[in-house]
Amino acid sequence: MSIEVANESGVEVDESALVRLAGHVLARMGVHPLAELSILVVDEAAMSELHEKWMGEPGPTDVLAFPMDELRPSLGGSRQDAEAPTDPALLGDVVLCPQVAARQAAEAGHSTREELELLCTHGILHLLGYDHAEPEEHAEMFGLQGELLDAWREVRREP
Repeated sequence: MSIEVANESGVEVDESALVRLAGHVLARMGVHPLAELSILVVDEAAMSELHEKWMGEPGPTDVLAFPMDELRPSLGGSRQDAEAPTDPALLGDVVLCPQVAARQAAEAGHSTREELELLCTHGILHLLGYDHAEPEEHAEMFGLQGELLDAWREVRREP
């Protein structure tokens, strides 16, 4: 997979960890290994501009997702359940704001790194067509997000 990270936030972020996490999520979701993903890390001013322009809402947000190609993840959301991965495609962009993530992490009682992992996973799921507007969608998306993050934490702990 081609996963590019551009950090324009002025905040130090472990870009290689974001690439590994994104690769993990995409592989678990059965996305074709030639798919492309861009992760952009921006400051609050840039995120505010994007949030207002594309969502019509003021102020910065934590994560935005801008899908490029229509993708359908494999049934079951797991590579081992997949008969075949989706076609290669340009997935789109996940935009993260580490300053907002840091505030949310403090409120949630975990690290900014963990919050960025959660937000990156959340953004990728949006690129793959998941949403949380309706209660059923919310349960499905957040359940899958939790499973992916649990699996990531296990992989990350391995020597």
